[in-house]
Amino acid sequence: MDLNALRTAHPDHWMMAAAIRALTLDAVAAANSGHSGMPMGMADVATVLFRNHMNFDPAAPHWPDRDRFILSAGHGSMLLYSLLHLTGYQDFDIDQIRNFRQWGYRTAGHPEYGHGKGIEVTTGPLGQGIANSVGFAIAEEIQRATWGAAIVDHHTYVMAGDGCLMEGISQEAIGLAGMQKLSHLIVFFDNNDITIDGHVGMADITDQPARFAASGWHVQSIDGHNPDEIDAAITAAKADPRPSMIACKTHIALGHAAQDTAKGHGALTDATQLQAAKDGYAWIGGAFDISAEIKSQWEATAARGKAAHAAWHERFQKLSDAKQAEFHRQQHGEAPKKLAATIRAFKKQASEAGKSIATRKSSENVLEVINPIMQETVGGSADLTGSNNTKTPDMGVFGPDNRKGRYIHYGIREHGMAAAMNGITLHGGARAYGGTFMCFTDYARGAMRLSALMGVPAVYVMTHDSIGLGEDGPTHQPVEHLSMLRATPNTHVFRPADSVETAEAWELALTSDTTPSVLALSRQNLPTVRTTHTNKNMTAQGGYVLADAEGKRQVILIATGSEVEVAMAAREALQKDGIGTRVVSMPCMELFMQQDEATRRKVLPAGPVRVAVEAGVRQSWDMILMGERGAAKKSAFVGMTGFGASAPAEVLFEKFGITATKVAEAAKALL
Repeated sequence: MDLNALRTAHPDHWMMAAAIRALTLDAVAAANSGHSGMPMGMADVATVLFRNHMNFDPAAPHWPDRDRFILSAGHGSMLLYSLLHLTGYQDFDIDQIRNFRQWGYRTAGHPEYGHGKGIEVTTGPLGQGIANSVGFAIAEEIQRATWGAAIVDHHTYVMAGDGCLMEGISQEAIGLAGMQKLSHLIVFFDNNDITIDGHVGMADITDQPARFAASGWHVQSIDGHNPDEIDAAITAAKADPRPSMIACKTHIALGHAAQDTAKGHGALTDATQLQAAKDGYAWIGGAFDISAEIKSQWEATAARGKAAHAAWHERFQKLSDAKQAEFHRQQHGEAPKKLAATIRAFKKQASEAGKSIATRKSSENVLEVINPIMQETVGGSADLTGSNNTKTPDMGVFGPDNRKGRYIHYGIREHGMAAAMNGITLHGGARAYGGTFMCFTDYARGAMRLSALMGVPAVYVMTHDSIGLGEDGPTHQPVEHLSMLRATPNTHVFRPADSVETAEAWELALTSDTTPSVLALSRQNLPTVRTTHTNKNMTAQGGYVLADAEGKRQVILIATGSEVEVAMAAREALQKDGIGTRVVSMPCMELFMQQDEATRRKVLPAGPVRVAVEAGVRQSWDMILMGERGAAKKSAFVGMTGFGASAPAEVLFEKFGITATKVAEAAKALL
């Protein structure tokens, strides 16, 4: 490629793009690790986008109507960090760039949401960013329809590479986006034909533009180093009523000795080759040196966004005080004041009614009182609406003809759904929840982990939570999933025993700021075990005494969800034999372990033997069973040791020994 011709044709553009390339080379060399090639290859696209199209304001990085930029190919993080530094974001001064990938700095190896203002989402696991972007675009559509284009009208721009598009989640995402006609979503495909192992053709021959077109997207193919073509393509994409994919033919590690090779994908640290690349760019100055002229040109790109922000603020001020307050409440993720009273009233009614009901149905009943007062909730299901009970009558179905709808039919796309939920919530102004069978947390796992890593308070409604789902058999019966989810840091796993605990779990999930929640809900009917109403949210303690021992306390039974009734029946049998037995409901282990030691000891005192019962594997129970500092000298677990089977639920509980009789026997054996 003739770099001199590129420089000559567009000198100002060239030097602005060269600043990204130079900073990338310097930062990766200083760290002696990183990925140089993608930022060097996509610098021209990024420069045109930020210079001519992006609306952003570094002085107000959380301005709600800013354009969003998502680097799905997160390994090329120096592209994003360079842009944030050059355009004047205070969190990314030159010291941050000098210390790329170092302890205590915001410039992590992959972009990490929350590390610095300007990073919209954590990316790195390939495909996640493009799937998140669908959620961003959905949230923008809903809020534009709700608040009007004067208040919400922006675009989401994404940079994705071959790796993002080879990941299966990408098809889930682009299929959903195309069907929903998300016109404010624009994806740049870094079409450089190179992966870590070598040429893309070694592993994939997919015609990516054709794939996007088949999924309902507007597609263009351009020279990714020609500023005029890039600009025209973005303009055309913004004018089309479909989501847009712009396939940008680029050279990885442009201008370096490793250009167009697999080596160009990774860290380019050779000092001689680095300087030769800079010489080819006509770049003058030492490491990390950016001339005042070029820095000024880059900072000027924010002027359009600053003006747009000021104009937006004037329009926003024309809203009534009440509407302004409601907009800010939703943007800040604050629950409405009515929520606590609404939950208390629901709990009182449920306790008094004392019905036997599946907790998946309990969840639907709770949502029927929550959704009308929380207009920011956006629900959905991965093609299991009638089984997950996630839709309430007031929501309306989101689609191309109803942008005010708040319920999304995600289709059979568990992973795509979870990633979109992250995007919806991160966009601001919305709280996403979505449902599938709990066994399919396996399929959603990658995005659920990122919810926890980013601190996104998404709510995962996981029904059919055990062998209690019955005849569908072991393929659909989760046994290890509770332990897997509990092993994930910063995740609240709720397994409520009845309607009251379900309501409490929803209240906690919808008031969480930085922790996602998983609601593990039953298919089978469960009795109301909380028959005495209390205003206090007992689930917030994680575990609490549901029924205390009569006489000397010798046994503590601990259970979750559908097995709480089993523990209560076992207690009755043990009490008849004169064995004082306490039952502890443990709807959320994570919250229980966050309590102070005195509270935990009060619920689970030393001395009595302990038996835990849960229709899952034991792995997550040992800390509870052993107790504080080994306080419980004897303990047992009644649950699953293998996979389930296909049979009616009551038969399965009997055959696998998860019964009151077996629990009582386990307790007696310890005494």
